[in-house]
Amino acid sequence: MSDDHGLLAPGSHRAAGIADDHAVVAAMLRVEAAWLRALATVGTVEADDADRLAGVVAGLDLDVAALAAAGEAAGNPVVPLVAAVRGAAGDERLARLVHAGLTSQDVLDTALVMVARDALARIDADVAAIAAALAGHAERHRDTVMAGRTLTQYAVPVTFGLTAAQWLAGVLDAAADLALVRDRLPVQCGGAAGTLALVDHLTGKPLVVAEAFAAELGLRWPGAPWHTRRRPVTRLGDALVGVCDALGVIASDVALLGRPEIGEVREGRAPDRGGSSTMPHKQNPVLSVLVRSAALQAPLLGAQLHSAAAQAVDQRPDGAWHSEWPALRRLLQLTVTAASQAAELVSGLEVDVATMRRRAEGAAGQLLAERGAAGDPRDYLGAAGAVVDAVLDRMRGENPHG
Repeated sequence: MSDDHGLLAPGSHRAAGIADDHAVVAAMLRVEAAWLRALATVGTVEADDADRLAGVVAGLDLDVAALAAAGEAAGNPVVPLVAAVRGAAGDERLARLVHAGLTSQDVLDTALVMVARDALARIDADVAAIAAALAGHAERHRDTVMAGRTLTQYAVPVTFGLTAAQWLAGVLDAAADLALVRDRLPVQCGGAAGTLALVDHLTGKPLVVAEAFAAELGLRWPGAPWHTRRRPVTRLGDALVGVCDALGVIASDVALLGRPEIGEVREGRAPDRGGSSTMPHKQNPVLSVLVRSAALQAPLLGAQLHSAAAQAVDQRPDGAWHSEWPALRRLLQLTVTAASQAAELVSGLEVDVATMRRRAEGAAGQLLAERGAAGDPRDYLGAAGAVVDAVLDRMRGENPHG
């Protein structure tokens, strides 16, 4: 049901309308309409009939709660949805053409791919904003010296520009994976057992129909159904987890460097954010906390997708497929939310240059121990500046948004 208001998922309102029940139902209806138009391309359905039926489908206002309840009888919501579409056709001949040649998995897999595409567009926009903000930090603080830390202890001097550039490189890596997934999102089209037998019987041109179906939805026909070959789902999950990984590193560093005993960075202030129910002095790094939470949840959701993929038996799986749905939905919503929160986090991040410099100078004896001579930490930065420049060059060369 869609009555979950996100009480225990703070910030989930940022993903409102992404992958919820209404979005999935709307996507399934679009799939059914696209299939009718695909059949029309080979003459199985008259173009006027296809347009008429597509209009009926587009105008349906289904009771999502009732649909969800009815879905238990078939194990998925497609069966009652198709019954509703056929009932609305107003013509028995046309009603028989609805869903003809498809199976439930074709509809739901394709609908979830479309839902994922919408989520990826939201994530992509926020990732671009995150990258732009991080590039700004890297440029401004290219020479801002700070204490480097490894295994929680002082190491050698670094710069905050280098820290921001490393965050940026991780975000660019994740964005590149997202782009590959987005460009390869596939339609699902196989019929009852992946043979397109009924489509062949009806049209004699099953692969032509499959290509037309993909074109109607702006997706890719991969050349074969993937009912039990779930790499399209795990590839998507891996990319989403990768985004959460990259954002988790940023949030973890900000939370650590913002501890009062360190105080080198701070989250930007916002009205009513970060307060405590009992301690009036507190300004908690809430955005960092929530992004870290997403990064800790995402890998297990991705693992569930892989677990399901390994159990996708026969020509269509019994339960493994069903177990993907809640994991994929949650992972999409979680990543959309975390990307939105992280964009706000990095754009408002406050950097305390004076504290960084004072700490680096005060710990110079430890930070310069590697070279065996005392001095100014700014004189032992190695290739830090060159690394910053290289990451910024990559950003300018790869980022399609700027």
